[in-house]
Amino acid sequence: MTGQTVRIGTRGSKLALWQANWVKDRIAEHHPEINVELEVIKTSGDKITDVPLARVGGKGLFVKEIEEALLAGRVHLAVHSMKDMPGEMPEGLHIGAIPVRETPYDVLIAKGATTLAELPRGAAVGTSSLRRACQVLHFRPDFDVRPLRGNIDTRIKKLTTEGLDAVILAAAGVKRLGYDHEISAHLDPEVVLPAVGQGALCIQARKNDRETAALLAEIHHPETACTVLAERAFLKRLEGGCQVPIAAFAVLSDGNLELDGMVAETDGSVMLREQMTGSAQSPESLGRALAERLIARGAGDIVQRLIEEFQQS
Repeated sequence: MTGQTVRIGTRGSKLALWQANWVKDRIAEHHPEINVELEVIKTSGDKITDVPLARVGGKGLFVKEIEEALLAGRVHLAVHSMKDMPGEMPEGLHIGAIPVRETPYDVLIAKGATTLAELPRGAAVGTSSLRRACQVLHFRPDFDVRPLRGNIDTRIKKLTTEGLDAVILAAAGVKRLGYDHEISAHLDPEVVLPAVGQGALCIQARKNDRETAALLAEIHHPETACTVLAERAFLKRLEGGCQVPIAAFAVLSDGNLELDGMVAETDGSVMLREQMTGSAQSPESLGRALAERLIARGAGDIVQRLIEEFQQS
């Protein structure tokens, strides 16, 4: 493979470039003879910055154009945030590798408060996701939750420019970009359960590309993959997207997989949450089983109604 050039497709945000360069460096560590280049691709999600994701199509907005470049052969692989990935993959593409996971939790960045409970009554809280919004409203119905779009540094600045009392962000992105000093608190997953795949990267590739598969095998982390596959199976069975508050988080312990899943109304008035433990040898079976348990409690009805409301709006 000496002299070969490998092209990585990525978005152009600071976080996306950090993630793509991290993958580039890992490949270079194992194969210094390979030239690795980044190709920045602007996605629909990057172009639409003033509308909540749930209103404009959800997660797929951040990956569609990159997947098209991958299918067309313009790039050999693509690096995404796993939590941006829809449950279904386009024909011909697959998850080529899932590297080791960064901190999966959410963090609070606030003015004069170190916990959600310390925020004043009626506090204005900015967040980019229905999942976070419904959970903080379930915890504190008095909050004034406001939609928040933009890159991480932009969202942190809006704490001041838009008169917010707090913003909630994914810990992984905040840490990767060096904003640790801004964190007021790490949110307890008992209060705010993380998004499916949060903190993990998805390295996407073409199914028939054996050379790229060999490169990616060296940075794949089986333990992380086990937890993420359980979470994604949960999401896929529920057939939900950004229009529905869905969360799932798995932990691997002594060969067992513990999965916590949640589906809720967007205002937090109803929250269905369950936990299950299963074998690490069949993570996707566990994800589907937990989804079935929540469907039996009415989660499927919530998902279907919210998707229909979105389509009619």
